[in-house]
Amino acid sequence: MNREVVVTEALGLLDEVGLDAVSTRRLAKRLNVEQPSLYWYFRTKKDLLAAMAEAAMEPHATAPLPTPGDDWRDWFADNTRSFRRTLLMRRDGARLHAGSTPGGDLARLRRKMDFLVASGVPERDAQMAMLAASRFTVGSVLEEQADTGPGDGAERPADMPVIDHESAFEAGLALILNGLARRTGM
Repeated sequence: MNREVVVTEALGLLDEVGLDAVSTRRLAKRLNVEQPSLYWYFRTKKDLLAAMAEAAMEPHATAPLPTPGDDWRDWFADNTRSFRRTLLMRRDGARLHAGSTPGGDLARLRRKMDFLVASGVPERDAQMAMLAASRFTVGSVLEEQADTGPGDGAERPADMPVIDHESAFEAGLALILNGLARRTGM
C-alpha cells in the first residue's frame, strides 16, 4: 500500500457511497487494513480529502495550456468546459472540490493568466473572470449533482420544468464571456 493506492481507493469509495459516507473507517475496511495505518499517509481526514480533490482534478490539470495563437474566448470557454467535465467525472465532485485549496501546479494557472493578459484582457479582469467562471462552474455542477430528479423520494411538481443542466451551464458561460468581452472592448 502507498499514498497513491489510498487515494485511488478513496476515490472509488467516493463514487460508490458519496462524500457524506466516506470515512477513514470505511476506507480502511476497503483496503483491508487497520484504520490507524491510514494516518501514516494522511494525518487527518481533511488531508485525505485534499489529496482526493487534487487527484480528482487530474484530467483538468493536464488539459492543454493555451498557445499564443489561440483565441482567448474559445480557450476560456474550452478551459471552463474542461473544468466542468472533470467535476462531473466523480460522484459529488463539486462538493469534494469546493472544500479544497488548490495545491496543484500554480505555474499552470500563471500561464493561463499570462495568456489572457497577452490577449489584451487586463490582469484584474482576467483574475476576476477566472474566479467567476470557476465559482459558477462549481455551483452549476453542485446543483446538477444534487438534482437527482424523480426517484429521490419526491415527485417533481407538474409545473416544475426539467432543467437541462448543460444548456443552463452554456448560457451562463456565454454571459461571463460576453460580459468580459464588453468590459474589455474585445
